[in-house]
Amino acid sequence: MVVDVAVIGSGFGGLGAAIRLKETGVTNVAIFERASDLGGTWRDNIYPGCRCDVASNLYSFSFAPNPAWTNTYSYQPEIWRYLQNVADQFHLRELIRYDHDVLDVSFDGPSKTWRLTTSQGDYYARCVILATGGLAEPRLPDIAGLSLFQGPIMHTAQWNDAIDLRDQRVGVIGTGASAIQTVPQIAPLVRTLEVFQRTPSWILPHLGRPVIERTKQIFTTLPFSQRLVRAWGYWRRELMVLGFVKDPSRLTKAETMSRDHLERQIKDESLRGRLTPRYRLGCKRVLISNDFYPAFNRDNVTLVTEGIESIEAKGVRTVDGELHEFDVLIAATGFYVTDNPMATQVHGAKGEELADAFLGDLANYKGTTFPDFPNFFMLGGPNTALGHSSIIFMLESQLNYVTKAVRVALDDNALIEPKAHIAARWTHELQAKLPGTVWDTGCSSWYLNDAGLNTTIWPDFTFKFRSATRHFNPRDHQISTSKESEVS
Repeated sequence: MVVDVAVIGSGFGGLGAAIRLKETGVTNVAIFERASDLGGTWRDNIYPGCRCDVASNLYSFSFAPNPAWTNTYSYQPEIWRYLQNVADQFHLRELIRYDHDVLDVSFDGPSKTWRLTTSQGDYYARCVILATGGLAEPRLPDIAGLSLFQGPIMHTAQWNDAIDLRDQRVGVIGTGASAIQTVPQIAPLVRTLEVFQRTPSWILPHLGRPVIERTKQIFTTLPFSQRLVRAWGYWRRELMVLGFVKDPSRLTKAETMSRDHLERQIKDESLRGRLTPRYRLGCKRVLISNDFYPAFNRDNVTLVTEGIESIEAKGVRTVDGELHEFDVLIAATGFYVTDNPMATQVHGAKGEELADAFLGDLANYKGTTFPDFPNFFMLGGPNTALGHSSIIFMLESQLNYVTKAVRVALDDNALIEPKAHIAARWTHELQAKLPGTVWDTGCSSWYLNDAGLNTTIWPDFTFKFRSATRHFNPRDHQISTSKESEVS
């Protein structure tokens, strides 16, 4: 079976791609989803307290505002429900092929199409849009003996509600984004809770609050008012770029705010010292919470900062020789980002792996297209993630470029890929912006690959990315016509 466009993933990127394609008249589209429902990361992450750390009005499609958000920073169930509503509003459900796990994506030279090997058989597509996202593959900790633990182990992104935590001895490995949301929720339930911290995070006060009914009514009656709120939130976040990219010393005020926040909530000087970061704010992901620090004031919650040596049948052995015994282990250890397994399953015209782009060995153009990957487009590609604003803005920006290129490919029966020297120049110029930014100040983060190269974060104002992706420029691409595929 041949489709004009295969979209892989049904989260924000995949649904957004399908909507924009339909707007341009492309209707022969199939969305391949490995799960039995849509939603991507907002379907999968159901751990207690899961919510977005970007304001609701900005973390949503510009073309599908939701005047009924119940909180200024939405929780997971409401964001997932929003995606369900978007799929219904734009009639996308009939495009989705559920339970189709894409195992391999390879360019088929004879037919000039892409072959998708899925758990339900092979498909062919004239164009492919990869929209699986960077937070799709949970990473369990690489600790010796993990498989020896006799109790349940679960990753926060693979939360199992069937595991009853009440009156259990629970260990949480990690103090990142999911941990600071989970720990306060489970602390009152468990008998004891020990949180293993490798590196403390910068945590700022959370400004989330319920949205009053009057505000919802205004947004519904006067839609431009919600657009104004969105714009205000967007530009406030753009100011953070001045510190992250232009001059990290500007972050001193925010660091002081974070330290004051910690001092107000943790009175024990020794504990406060262990929770204080020793690197520049923004080098790792900045977190927001009002209840993570207070959780450590509970008698049943302990912060463990000794390194983990191994995991044994009964618990976690730290480097000081102590065995911390648990009934349940929770891994709040993030995702495969620069080493996402999906990228190893995509092969270009010459057999290259897409993963090479995150290793720094394959040039990219606008974080979206790659030489020798004709008619292939990646949403959330190299250096398109953000440390300060909404990824939805970046996805919509990419789709301006992608949908125009797809339209040309289909109308002219053409194969389109960026010229090698153009992609090399884009990649070189982008990497040249990274020295001197906050992400280059010496911390270890998931923004960096194993070689220490930042192939994740966009190092500039997001409106510059929007400008760069606004149009499809044929002169930057190698465009070759091909005969109509005979694959059936």
